Amino acid sequence: MEEDYREYRTGQGVPASGEYICQSGKKAEFNENDTFPVCPVSGEETTWKHDKYEQS
Repeated sequence: MEEDYREYRTGQGVPASGEYICQSGKKAEFNENDTFPVCPVSGEETTWKHDKYEQS
C-alpha cells in the first residue's frame, strides 16, 4: 500500500490504525478514521508518518 509512505498533516484522517511519528519525533497511537492532531510537543500543526516506515 504505497499511500503508507505519505506524510499526513494535522486535521487529515488517519488512513490505517497504528503508531505514527510527528515531525518532533513524538510517537502516538491512532485508530483508522481518527483525525491527526497538532504536534504533542509544540502544539502547532505538524506532519505525521507511519512508524513502520521510520524504522531503518
